[in-house]
Amino acid sequence: MKLLILAVGNRMPSWITEGFSEYAKRMPREARIELVEIKPEPRTTGKTTAQIMEAEAQRILAALPASAHCIALDERGATPTTKQLAQQMRDWMQQGNDVAFIIGGADGLHNTVKQRARQLLALSALTLPHGMVRVLLAEQLYRAHSLLHNHPYHRE
Repeated sequence: MKLLILAVGNRMPSWITEGFSEYAKRMPREARIELVEIKPEPRTTGKTTAQIMEAEAQRILAALPASAHCIALDERGATPTTKQLAQQMRDWMQQGNDVAFIIGGADGLHNTVKQRARQLLALSALTLPHGMVRVLLAEQLYRAHSLLHNHPYHRE
């Protein structure tokens, strides 16, 4: 199983790249994390926010594997505990399908992407920088996996 993170945005600060890479490399082969960067739509073309979001949605959907279990990150999504995320991860591993997490651009995700998703997930009720979401999501996936395998990383 692959855990894909499709994220609108590129050229992240080095601390974002390093943080993400640290957690991604900790994951075992059977649950590896893979980042797919989606080029953001330029904000200088005079397009409306809706047009920008639609252009980014087309890129996201084109990069999304058809068979992947799709989860869109959205501030209005469910906020599972780490234990609940670990249980979901166990289910995903048993099903054997890849899981794709989608992080939108500066304006969020277009409704077509949210409708394609099987679920909406929020990492926090706070508004987070999109680059930081990559790091937080990778860390939580690592934490959930370590919890499933009784690794001492997660403490209660």
